[in-house]
Amino acid sequence: MAENRSQRRHVLLLAYQSFGVLFGELSTSPLYVYKSTFCGRLSHYHNEDTIFGAFSLIFWTITFLSLLKYSLFMLSTDDNGEGGIFALYALLCRNAKISLLPNQQAADEELSTYHSLGHSNRNTLSSPLKRFLERHKKTRTVILLLVLLGACMVVTIGVLTPAISILSSVEGLQVQDKNLHHGMVIVITCILLIGLFILQHRGIHRVAFLFAPIVILWLLCIAIAGIYNIIHWNPKIYWALSPHYIYKFFKAVGKDGWISLGGILLCVTGSEVMFADLGQFTASSVRVAFSFVVYPCLILQYMGQAAFLSKNFSAVPMSFYSSIPDSLFWPTLVMATLAASVASQAVVAATFSIVKQCHALGCFPRVKIVRKAIWIDHQIFIPEINWILMVLCLVVTVGSRDTNRLGNAYGIACMTVMFVTTILASLVINFVWHKSLLVGLLYFIFFGGLEIIFLTSSFVRIPKAGWISLLLSAVFMFMMYVWHYGSRKKYLYDQHNKVPMKWMLSLGSDLGVVRIPGIGLIYTELASGVPSTFTHFLTDLPAFYQVIVFVCVKTVPVPHVPQKERYLVGRFGPKSYRMYRCIVRNGYKDVQENESECEFENDLMMSVAEFIQLEAEGSGTVDGSVDGRLAVVRTSGKFGKRFEVSESDGIRENSYSSSPATVSSSKSPALQGLQTMYEQESPQFSNKRWLRFKLLDTSYNDPQVKEELMELLDAKYAGVAYVMGHSYIKAKWNSTFLKRLLINIFFSFLRKNCRSPAVSLNIPRISLIKVGLNYFV
Repeated sequence: MAENRSQRRHVLLLAYQSFGVLFGELSTSPLYVYKSTFCGRLSHYHNEDTIFGAFSLIFWTITFLSLLKYSLFMLSTDDNGEGGIFALYALLCRNAKISLLPNQQAADEELSTYHSLGHSNRNTLSSPLKRFLERHKKTRTVILLLVLLGACMVVTIGVLTPAISILSSVEGLQVQDKNLHHGMVIVITCILLIGLFILQHRGIHRVAFLFAPIVILWLLCIAIAGIYNIIHWNPKIYWALSPHYIYKFFKAVGKDGWISLGGILLCVTGSEVMFADLGQFTASSVRVAFSFVVYPCLILQYMGQAAFLSKNFSAVPMSFYSSIPDSLFWPTLVMATLAASVASQAVVAATFSIVKQCHALGCFPRVKIVRKAIWIDHQIFIPEINWILMVLCLVVTVGSRDTNRLGNAYGIACMTVMFVTTILASLVINFVWHKSLLVGLLYFIFFGGLEIIFLTSSFVRIPKAGWISLLLSAVFMFMMYVWHYGSRKKYLYDQHNKVPMKWMLSLGSDLGVVRIPGIGLIYTELASGVPSTFTHFLTDLPAFYQVIVFVCVKTVPVPHVPQKERYLVGRFGPKSYRMYRCIVRNGYKDVQENESECEFENDLMMSVAEFIQLEAEGSGTVDGSVDGRLAVVRTSGKFGKRFEVSESDGIRENSYSSSPATVSSSKSPALQGLQTMYEQESPQFSNKRWLRFKLLDTSYNDPQVKEELMELLDAKYAGVAYVMGHSYIKAKWNSTFLKRLLINIFFSFLRKNCRSPAVSLNIPRISLIKVGLNYFV
């Protein structure tokens, strides 16, 4: 009983918190839905049945799409508690061979988060559609492009939502002051938009506790206003809950009613957020919040506005504020502006999330992703995207100057995202849930059919600023495609030009060069083989480090990889070579909280040391394998207990068990002095905690194990260097004109103007070695 009570409290707490994150966009739609619906030729129909029919359409649209599709169904299609377009795509990739991600390994399928509970695809007959998609590579490309289209529309929504929400809330000033020039409304809107994005930059965690109360008060405010209007103006409005009024509506207005659906669909904008940001909450808490608070409050508000308009049709251009009683006007205006700001920041944060996921899957240029421990869960910040969104918001606000024009573009973007979600969800029903193809087809016909009707109606509004969403999404889509195309060509080039292991073995344990003290981390996109970066380094320079670790940082199609399963470590070559391979696996939603290179070095060293001892305990072979199997070393019960570890604040020189007398650094005294000066002047080093490692006095069956561990500790003391390729990519001279245009112009432009790999991986410049390479793809 006590446990059930605690679970209910937890659900209610999450439901309360979800108001400030999930429902701001959906709850501000009453500001502009009726205005956008009656902006065309439908404004010539001045009768009660038209108003009742419009409200009936709104009621059933919210019921079918927001309540049934998203609240009841889509919240069940989560990927380990995460939602969104990429969650659906990841589910499909794990249950069907349609992934285009490089470096996929069989070991990835052993992750604890790889197989969803109750939906394992093992020992299950695949459907004909699944076999068809797996056989044809072009269909896999089509699915990826469909996912990218949805992602681009989400970014477009991140541009349009702040503009339409804040502009529609500020327009209420013109109801009280008839002489207020519309240009002043635009100026006020722009000032608020700038303040919104500056707040994003400074960190919304300082005021995040206010978001849920603001949205709840706003919902109660519009519900009370709706009840007042129903009682005061037209109590018969409840008759319009019958779908019969939809029939009467279309019978009376004909084609004009179909065109008006482009405004009706705005009542469900924001429903996708319930599913996209599910990871911060639970499905039950979101359902409670929407079904018992948001849904009834919205219905009461739309019903009240319809009752008011049925007696005051001339007030359509400002229907929301005109329906508010005079005594409540100013409090409502303030609450509307605050609710619009909350809705806008939530959508901007969701845009950061979708960009991060695109970047993780190799479909977006490298950006700086900021995540701090003091921030609220799942909150990230991308400076470049924040300022780009701000500029685009200001441009579309000043350029359109009208809520109706913004609504035309906004509706196309939102309904496109919904339609893409429907397609992917119908595939999930068949591939992941293993339901019959007919069930998935019925789902698509019902919800997809409704969305196609709304989409075709909204396309009529393309000449009236609807082209804005198409233009923005086309630009983002082109950028993502070019980046994915160029990155894949580079990966295939690396894959084709990797060095055979026989060549490495022919060089001997010293690799044909002088082995100097220290650890060299060779960053590569390859999960197997020797990258050309390494051989190019050996060819041009006569020395390399005593210990070599090939590091591959890759994304697997799961939302999160548990920390203890993040590192895959193995040996590369015979033991005498002192070469290892480490694959760092991240989920598409994983964000490391500004992990410093010191923490990464320590984790990596402990993982390699654990692998050395596990290998000795398991096989005891002396020479080792040529390319040994990888192991998830952190699952070992002895991990972290092999060394005596103590903290040493800011004392790098004395952080290891070996003494400077026995182990010399590979860096010259001048370079060591520069490094010390760099660490003293850099703020990220001021509070850094250095760890001191000491090998425990443990007896080993194989004396070579202790020798190898001591060499590892000595190399760690000598210093760690990061070796990365600095590539120049050009299309081959005999390539087609289109390929040369994409690679030489557009992809080259994106590479030059995005963050470098060292910045995105948080690698210190003082320890970085770049190896120049020319790629002809």
